[in-house]
Amino acid sequence: MVTLLRGTLRPLRLFQALPGPAADVPLRTASHGTGLLYPEHIPTSLLQKVLLTAGSAGMALYNPYRHDMVAVLGETTGCRALKVLRDQMKRDSEGAQILQERPRISLSTLDLDKLQSLPEGSLGREYLRFLDVNRVSPDTRAPTRFVDDEELAYVIQRYREVHDMLHTLLGMPTNILGEIVVKWFEAVQTGLPMCILGALFGPIRLSAQQLQVLVSDWSHGQLRTGAGPRVSSICTTSGAGSSP
Repeated sequence: MVTLLRGTLRPLRLFQALPGPAADVPLRTASHGTGLLYPEHIPTSLLQKVLLTAGSAGMALYNPYRHDMVAVLGETTGCRALKVLRDQMKRDSEGAQILQERPRISLSTLDLDKLQSLPEGSLGREYLRFLDVNRVSPDTRAPTRFVDDEELAYVIQRYREVHDMLHTLLGMPTNILGEIVVKWFEAVQTGLPMCILGALFGPIRLSAQQLQVLVSDWSHGQLRTGAGPRVSSICTTSGAGSSP
């Protein structure tokens, strides 16, 4: 995972692995040391954020599967969009409750037996099937580090943890075509610069045949869906069977 040494910036050590927190630990305001707003917070200056943005953007464009780089890019460029999402959540009763309780979506908080017992075609049942078929887990989502606001840090963490639910809702696989369609939907719904960049530059890596499939079979329907009213439910989507 990406880290930035506090104090003097050392470019050669910007990108190194760091352990993350337990996926079911809520992000809360507390005293975690000088300048730290939440357990994994790494305070950064404007210059450091610019360097992190440039480095993570370059790596993410070179290799879209570097999810750690995509995560850093989202954190260093998303402050304004995250404030809009946060305000949308506060105006929604379920969103306001989520911001208050800070539930996390992880294998330890999901009631897998309950999800399995839900009717065919329900979000919970299809979400569980999506995780199983694609061998993915919400536990792999990177912890927030570079957002200098504890509440906004939770909002982007919530966005990451509902990402697989959006795949489920849109019926999109986890290959590059599916990821691009989901990014288009997320770009319209969230306004996050990282999603917009992914939606614009992701198709560059596709072949002509893949582009045709993207446009003719997938994108039109999903873009019509995403172009509707911007709803806070992209981050308030309830993890059926989950607990705070």
